[in-house]
Amino acid sequence: MPAIFTGYAGLTRGSMEIYEKLKSIKEKYDKINEQLSNPENLSDQAKLISLSKERSGLIDVVEAFNEYDSLLNNIKGNQEIIESGEDKELSEIAESELNELKAKRDLMEERIKFLLVPKDPDDDKNVIMEIRAGTGGDEAGLFAANLYRMYSRYAEIRGWKQEVIDLNDTGIGGIKEVVFSLIGTSVFADLKFESGVHRVQRVPATEANGRVHTSAASVVVLAEVEDVEVNIDPGDLRIDVYRSGGAGGQNVNKVETAIRITHLPTGLVVQCQDERSQLKNRNKAMKVLKARLYDMKLNEQNSEIAATRKTMVKSGDRSDKIRTYNFPQNRVTDHRIGLTLYNLSEIIEGDLNELVEKLKLADRAEKLNAS
Repeated sequence: MPAIFTGYAGLTRGSMEIYEKLKSIKEKYDKINEQLSNPENLSDQAKLISLSKERSGLIDVVEAFNEYDSLLNNIKGNQEIIESGEDKELSEIAESELNELKAKRDLMEERIKFLLVPKDPDDDKNVIMEIRAGTGGDEAGLFAANLYRMYSRYAEIRGWKQEVIDLNDTGIGGIKEVVFSLIGTSVFADLKFESGVHRVQRVPATEANGRVHTSAASVVVLAEVEDVEVNIDPGDLRIDVYRSGGAGGQNVNKVETAIRITHLPTGLVVQCQDERSQLKNRNKAMKVLKARLYDMKLNEQNSEIAATRKTMVKSGDRSDKIRTYNFPQNRVTDHRIGLTLYNLSEIIEGDLNELVEKLKLADRAEKLNAS
């Protein structure tokens, strides 16, 4: 562990501010470690989980602090050698090293600025995704099915658990609408920028003349929320039960297990018929309702900000066309950040890592500029 840097000689005001910010985060990190090792807290599992999550969110910043602190100590040491003037040859070596160290410091400060961008409090949450076929008839349904498979494959790669909440297919391999949850680590952080209209350009299987058609599907990504975050008055709900449709065996079609919940104040309607248990369907439907109400609440809170500054990545307007998948050219273009990739065949199979990381980077850069 390097000695804590104690001097500011030669530091710019910006460097001083960065150092003090990192130092305060390191102190917070140390206090969390003390609490985690305190025997009095061992019986409180909820507190331990909360502290562990908070600690994991600070590790990258603390590691950066240790590296930055060591770098500043080296800069200070070289400056002292130069200022002493006792050994000319040693001073020349120190001056040469000093220029390299300062260049390294400048690069590191840029990286640290990204680390210090405030984290979205929803990033660690699980998500509920909704995919709906848009314009384009049967081809739109087929494209919606492609998107569903793409996200399902990405979830498998990431080791996330998937649960279907509601599925309405077209009967020819397409999907009119699918609602499903994804459970795992940093799910919302990776998928929150997928909300919007996705457009496809390709030759449909039914097209005899080989003409390229354009169709679309919409994607909505909602953070799954806890009961304490959304207060729902049971008197505001109308709950209907009905017989499920589609495949699933005799029980699905003969017993009223499907649930439809209407939130009367907002008019929101959610339904679930995937499970054979009425209780399980009800619980899943309530999860979707809470996520939608939470999303509405966030949109209302951010409406004033959105009116004055519409960010490049997180536009809030889900009617925006965010991405085009061009099959003839094997091309994917994300219109928000001007990114074009020529590996559509891999992306549609769930290889979303590059897209996800570029969107996250653009969002952090936008937040950094705004601050």
